Amino acid sequence: MEKGIYKRGSIYWISYAGIDGRIIRESSGSTAFKDAEALRIQRKQAVREGKQPEIKRIMNHNSNELVEPYLIWAERQRSFRSKRGFIKQLAEAFGNVPLRRFNSMLVEQYQTERLQKGNKPATVNRLVATLKHMFTKAVEWDMVEDETLKRVRKAKLLEENNRRLRYLSEEECQILVACCNEHLRPIVMTALCTGMRKGEILGLKWESVDLRHGLILLEQTKNGERREIPFRDNMRSTFQNVIRRLDVPYVFHDPATGKPYQDVKKSFNTALGKAEVRNFHFHDLRHTFASRLAMAGIDLATIKELLGHKTITMTLRYAHLAPAHKAKAVEMMDSIFNEKSTAQKVHNLGAGGGIK
Repeated sequence: MEKGIYKRGSIYWISYAGIDGRIIRESSGSTAFKDAEALRIQRKQAVREGKQPEIKRIMNHNSNELVEPYLIWAERQRSFRSKRGFIKQLAEAFGNVPLRRFNSMLVEQYQTERLQKGNKPATVNRLVATLKHMFTKAVEWDMVEDETLKRVRKAKLLEENNRRLRYLSEEECQILVACCNEHLRPIVMTALCTGMRKGEILGLKWESVDLRHGLILLEQTKNGERREIPFRDNMRSTFQNVIRRLDVPYVFHDPATGKPYQDVKKSFNTALGKAEVRNFHFHDLRHTFASRLAMAGIDLATIKELLGHKTITMTLRYAHLAPAHKAKAVEMMDSIFNEKSTAQKVHNLGAGGGIK
């Protein structure tokens, strides 16, 4: 190994003489020899130019110290409503664990624990993805070295089963809506009639609702693109029956605080119990909207636009629900060779004619 470069554990360190001749020892923060070598060359060049290298020294922070600044930063994200819950769960799980102690093994053990508690792979993946991003910001904020981030990133996400497609029949839709309490009913109606995501519904403002033309205009969506959602009489009546306060911009809000509902999980589960609907989540209302459209013969491109999918891939999960629509398309091709058409062409050829 080159003189002036050595290892402490798996990390390479460098040593060199400063301007005053004193030996300076510094961590490269990397397990790669070439990174340490490049840093030492950079430091020695600075000394030759008469500059004392400024060494970045990182304090030993723990996970709880990362939570507060990350929560403040995450407020700017569209997904903050759900991410806040993930951050809280991560804080409870890791508490005061030093950031430098995190590695792929620790993260994978956490994955296993969550699965054993009954969490779905998709839920565990959202938690781990949040944790990884927290460490990305921790590096940017000089709270931990890049090497720790690399170790955390080595933990792979779990394979998810995205084939689950639960939707309600027409009768179940009617029963569920009837079982909702006063504040929940218009929220569920909006989900069933527009296919909007829960976060989009709870964050909906009156300025985005055009009652005259029957349009909901969403500027901030999950895929970052503007979306227009048309609605008809049922939704117009639903909006008109919602009590509107001039001092509150949100359509659905808590009358006591004037703030939008953060979640409706408790009241929604109560309604599901009364309606005797099993194995159903709020997001499945969106699946119901799309499934009913597919079964009505609406083309997938239109469903994709209404749902706000970035690509057609996500929309394809509803393709199998439109067998009649596909059968009609095949029937059009079959008509080319139907009995009457074929007989006429044969007659023409027999009469000395040809196909022109």
